[in-house]
Amino acid sequence: QVQLVESGGGLVQAGGSLRLSCAASGRTFSSYGMGWFRQTPGKEREFVAAISWSGGSTAYAASVKGRFTISRDNAKSTMYLQMNSLKPEDTAVYYCGATTRGGVDFARYDYWGQGTQVTVSS
Repeated sequence: QVQLVESGGGLVQAGGSLRLSCAASGRTFSSYGMGWFRQTPGKEREFVAAISWSGGSTAYAASVKGRFTISRDNAKSTMYLQMNSLKPEDTAVYYCGATTRGGVDFARYDYWGQGTQVTVSS
């Protein structure tokens, strides 16, 4: 089992930046691919970014590419999402997930954090 805890969300003006963290405990963090997803009320959980177990491979949703950067520090069992040039449409609850299967489909993720709210004002 892996326990995940997100932090770093908050309220920011459009054009601003936030850095989300996802701290893992339990089984070996470096065994898992990791991802960030986001969700707004009434909508499905949406893929944002993913990173391989080693950090050598990343993937991004088209809507965030060039603005967001995913990274991980296996020594600290922590994953990050640096979000720059934030837009009101980035407002959502952001979740981190861990997967043994990889990919951008939320159904392939085995463990989830509780989520952190990001609100971008115009």
